[in-house]
Amino acid sequence: MSIALFLTFFAAAFAAASTGAFFPTGDWYKSLRKPVWVPPNWAFPVVWTALYILMSWAAMRVGVSGADGAVIAQALGFWALQVALNAIWTPVFFGLRRMRAALAIMAGLWAAVLGTGLTFYSIDPVAGWMIAPYVLWVSIAFALNAAVLRLNPGASA
Repeated sequence: MSIALFLTFFAAAFAAASTGAFFPTGDWYKSLRKPVWVPPNWAFPVVWTALYILMSWAAMRVGVSGADGAVIAQALGFWALQVALNAIWTPVFFGLRRMRAALAIMAGLWAAVLGTGLTFYSIDPVAGWMIAPYVLWVSIAFALNAAVLRLNPGASA
């Protein structure tokens, strides 16, 4: 176990999360029609914090696993891709108000998170399972993005 490595991955995840501070939901999002199953507002920071801890811990486990370097590089490449896509979704959805573009980013994010989970599992099954809640949450986020777009066809920039 390497706390320094965990903190490095967590710092990257936190940097992605920080886009939310620059692009808050605001009145525009509050005015949109949303599906009845939208999670309550308090759930988002709670769930994301747990997911950032899990994904960072899982990446640390993979990083110190001793597996073949190329295999680790591919797994951590997926991890880096999902962090990057995670970071740009918020500015595109809330900042630019481009729900359709955000949905495309969310589709890429879902694929990158799934790739992260599968490659992590091939190296360290525990690390792979640690990504499973993230796959579930991004699936919900994708469905929510799609539903908000469908319910508000003229609200996207």
